[in-house]
Parts: sequence; structure tokens; C-alpha cells
Amino acid sequence: MEPRAGVSKQDIREQIWDYMESRNLADFPRPVHHRIPNFKGASRAAEHFPRLQAFKMARTIKVNPDAPQKNARFFVLDSKKTLLVPTPRLRTGLFNKITPPPGATKDILRKCATSQGVRNYSTPVGLDSMVLVDLVVVGSVAVSEKGWRIGKGEGYADLEYAMMVSMGAVSQGTPVVTIVHDCQVVDIPETLLEDHDLTVDYILTPTRVVTTGCARPKPAGIVWSKISCEMMGKIPVLRSLRCREEQAGKDVTLRDKHRSLPGARAALSTVRSPRELPSLESGSVPGEDVPSSTVYVGNLPRDARVSELKRALSARGAAPSRLTWQGPQRGAFLHYWDPAEAWQAISRLQGFCLGANTARVALARQQGASGPAGGRAGEPHPDP
Repeated sequence: MEPRAGVSKQDIREQIWDYMESRNLADFPRPVHHRIPNFKGASRAAEHFPRLQAFKMARTIKVNPDAPQKNARFFVLDSKKTLLVPTPRLRTGLFNKITPPPGATKDILRKCATSQGVRNYSTPVGLDSMVLVDLVVVGSVAVSEKGWRIGKGEGYADLEYAMMVSMGAVSQGTPVVTIVHDCQVVDIPETLLEDHDLTVDYILTPTRVVTTGCARPKPAGIVWSKISCEMMGKIPVLRSLRCREEQAGKDVTLRDKHRSLPGARAALSTVRSPRELPSLESGSVPGEDVPSSTVYVGNLPRDARVSELKRALSARGAAPSRLTWQGPQRGAFLHYWDPAEAWQAISRLQGFCLGANTARVALARQQGASGPAGGRAGEPHPDP
């Protein structure tokens, strides 16, 4: 099956999905649209995996959590290699290490390789773990014999790889494998590829193994200009990596980051109106309508001064554009230009102390019109 001329990535995805549905080439879940297809014959295709020299030499292997790669995960565990599985949509971190119980039989290992097993037998792997990944397995919707790959369109596989590059877990020489149905191997115009797109070195299907010999460079790290504030808000580990790269002097400007006039952020204004502010229980700040860009800092010393807090925030690289002081309530609201900066501040303020007190730091939540203490809609409150 070959794609039509002048197609887009989405055209190719739809063509593959429609073809597989019309010919009943996939197992549950159905329909395959907007998924990595759980194609019939996935287990047979994965049987090629342990025969690859790259597999035999690898000690630590990252395999995506999708259903068609279940058998690949089993082979990693059965070979007593270290299996890393990305957390779904990267919500709680980057990797989980799958650790079967002592003396696990093959049947138990097969359970460990399922989505339920990944949840039950996993431990998080942090950014400071110094993990080195020797082999990467990704899912695909379409792939070409040249190694060009198209995923389901959400960009998580590309982002996972770029994050692994940023944390030093992989290099340009780390092999990448994908496991697909034969009908998913199609011609893909190179013009559709972008710098952040991940390519593959091996394609495993139920009937063959394709060594692509792909010479196109793999992503060299996170392309921050492709990352949205919304994605930053959903992926905590991405915020941590951005903070690290910013401290290293890299350009971490986001795709939809708000621009301000030159010098507009130079002044740090303070709102001192404790009489007009409600108690800590409601914690609202009048007139504020962007709660996701506001951070609450609580449990400050009773004798803390706003100038002292400002200096401490600046020292942490978390100075806000505006600060609303709640001295009598031993707290303050820190207002940032966008959600990404707010999350970055939270990351930098982990373990933050002022005087002898460890501060409570959290994203302010939005209080609805019928919320407690009669707060107005759109007002930020401390997140409980």
C-alpha cells in the first residue's frame, strides 16, 4: 500500500488506519484510529527482537507501553535485562523500571509485560538516576524502509527520545526499533520530516526484519520552540528539564510564550492591601484572572518582611512579575507571565526555606463563583 502523492502525515495516518480497519487487521482496542494499532501478528513480529545483535548486546532497553509491544517487553524481562517503560503521556515522570518479583516464572513475566503489570511492578526512574539506555523500541502508525517514522500525531515518542537525549540517557548511536504490521511499511516523503522527528534503525514485521541504514540524524534534544505552555503544564518532568537547560544557558523559549515589552519585567511590584484580602482559608487576590500563572507561598515566618522574601525568590531564580503580600496570613501570591513560568518557579522553590520555616509552595487554584468564602469566579486560591 502506497500513499497518494502530495499527502500530509495525517493523510498517511488516516490511510493506514482505514486500511487496517477495513481488512480487520487489528485486535482490541478498536477502532485503530488515533492509536498505535494493536495489529494481528504483533507477537510474531516481536519474535525477531531477541535475535537482533543490538538486543543481545543491550543491558537496558526502553520499550513503549503500547499493546503491540507487549511481547517485546516480555523478551526483555525474560532475558534478565533492565526494562524501562515511559509513563503514559509522561504525566508522572519519564520512565518506570519494571522489577518482577523474585523467582518470577515466565507466566508472571508475561503479566509484568502487560499494561497492568507495568503499573503493579514498576518504580520511577528520576532525572538524576544516570541511566544509560542501550536500545529503544517505539510504536508507529507508519514507517518507511528508509527509517522515516510517523506516530499517532501527539509527539510523545519524539519527545521521550528528546528528553532522553537531554538527560544523557541516549546518543546518536543508540539503535531505535519499531514493531509494525507489514501494511504499515510504506513510502514516506522525506519532505514531511522535521528536525524533532525520530527515525528508526530496525523495522520488525510478522514476515521480515528491515535494517534501514538510516543516516538522518536523530533529534539532538528538546526543541523548546515546539513545546506549548499547555504541554508544560501537563508534564512535570519536562518543566524540570527546562529549568536545567535554562540554567545551562540554553534557549528554552516556548512555542506560545507570551512576549513582553523590553524592560517590562524589570520592576517587581508589590500589592500591600491586607485589609482588602480575605483570610488564608479563601486566599483570594482581587482582580486576578490568570490563576494558572499564580503560585502561592505559605507558612512564612510571622516576622517575615516582603523585602526578605523578594531577595530569597531572586536568589532562587524565581522572581515573579508581581507579588501580592499576605503578611498577616503568613503567605504571598507570586504572579508570573504565563503558566510555564509559574511551574518553573514551583520547581525552583522545592524545599524553599525562609528563616527557620520550610515554605508551602503550590500552584494557586481557581475559585468558582459558588466556592467557599463567597469568592468571585476567576480568583486564585491556595491549592489545598
